[in-house]
Amino acid sequence: MASSEAKQALFEAIALMGKAFSSPRRLELLDLLAQAPRGVEELAEESGQSIANASQHLQALHAAGMVTRTREGTRVVYALAGEEALRLWLALRDASAARLAEVERAAHDYLGEDVETIGREDLRERLARGDVVLVDVRPPEEFAAGHIEGARSIPLVELERRLAELPPDREIVAYCRGPFCAYAHEAVRRLNDAGRTASRLEDGWPEWRLAYPSPQHP
Repeated sequence: MASSEAKQALFEAIALMGKAFSSPRRLELLDLLAQAPRGVEELAEESGQSIANASQHLQALHAAGMVTRTREGTRVVYALAGEEALRLWLALRDASAARLAEVERAAHDYLGEDVETIGREDLRERLARGDVVLVDVRPPEEFAAGHIEGARSIPLVELERRLAELPPDREIVAYCRGPFCAYAHEAVRRLNDAGRTASRLEDGWPEWRLAYPSPQHP
């Protein structure tokens, strides 16, 4: 019969991954890495941390098996450790949103009133019919790392300047990092203010990639 000490050691080993999720800073880093691999300096800047703090959090995520790291010259690049890590992060995020009222309140405070949304299947059908124009409002480096086929890259900061590129007689669908990404919410508001019919994809690129894998993004 297995000893109680061995059993305890087993659950302690499993708990290492759980501990990786105990920091909101680490969760933000996972959210960023769900879009594209990044270097420590980029992750620190995007998340508003010092390089030293970001590096410590990334080391904890690496020890828990959630991220990988590779060296490119003097630069260390981090990425999510495959589809399992991505699914685990999204499951935690979605379960917390569904079960914790605090998450819903915090999301409302951060994103403001919701805007018109469209689901993945509906968007896919309408893209096939050519009914909508799809706009990726994430930063260009995230678009370059992976995006929904047929989307146009118009980062939020360029939206007003490039509005003339979008057909005035078709609905515009904006998407970004996921349901808690402010870029798509703000893009829809700006498009509505400009007299355009617009909505946002209810989730984002990571969820789309998992739902409809391609040879480039298995």
